[in-house]
Amino acid sequence: MEGGWQPFMGHVYGVRLLGDVEYRYVGLTTKTLVRRKSEHFKLAARGRKTAFADWLRKQPDREMVHFQSLELVLSDLEDLSRAEQDWIRMLREEGHRLLNLNDGGRGNHGYRWTAEQRAAASERSRGRRNPSYLSGPDHPRWGASHSDEQKALWSEQRKGMNAGPLNPNYGKFGSDHPSFGHTMSPESRRRLSEMRRGPLNPNYGKTASEETRAKRSAALKGRPMPSSVRSAHTRYHTNKGVVKESCQHCRDDADRTAEQGESRG
Repeated sequence: MEGGWQPFMGHVYGVRLLGDVEYRYVGLTTKTLVRRKSEHFKLAARGRKTAFADWLRKQPDREMVHFQSLELVLSDLEDLSRAEQDWIRMLREEGHRLLNLNDGGRGNHGYRWTAEQRAAASERSRGRRNPSYLSGPDHPRWGASHSDEQKALWSEQRKGMNAGPLNPNYGKFGSDHPSFGHTMSPESRRRLSEMRRGPLNPNYGKTASEETRAKRSAALKGRPMPSSVRSAHTRYHTNKGVVKESCQHCRDDADRTAEQGESRG
């Protein structure tokens, strides 16, 4: 064929129950309808949270769910997308209660659910059992590990992705920080300590070079070094009349002052 053009074949399909004339969903596919039906049911079984997936899960017999070809497109993907949009618009105008989230085309990228849709999805999900994903020996990658080259590649690709302004908590302090007021339980602190103790610590057995030690010494020369966090709080907050919400000692001092005021009253 001229220019290397290859024909594109795809279906616009409608989903309805056998014996029912009302369509509940319209989609497009470049695969066979049998395979597309199987994919939809697999996604529903895995717990996909869409109105159409919920509807599929409610059907007692999947053989009663009929995937019917509405139009065969032999040109390109753009024409296939437009055909899907035309069918969705036409069926909605005829009163079919379609469960599509949008008006068709290239999928739901960028689509935002309304408050009513979220409330309806929440109600449909109430009491739903969590899907049983493959884990342990049943998982196809059980016992496998990534190569050092692959790990190094991922490390390089992700370097700096969550640093500085790219960090979602960048610039958040005090009550604005999502972890404000959170304290770890003694059990969690113990487990974290064990995970970083001895050979498990990334700095285990490492010593700073003479050059590094000299640089650090020069950088810290003349800088007051409080012996504890409490001492630093006294020096930089109490003595200067500074109160910070992010400082635990500032909050403790405020609570103590309030208690003393109540006892005097």
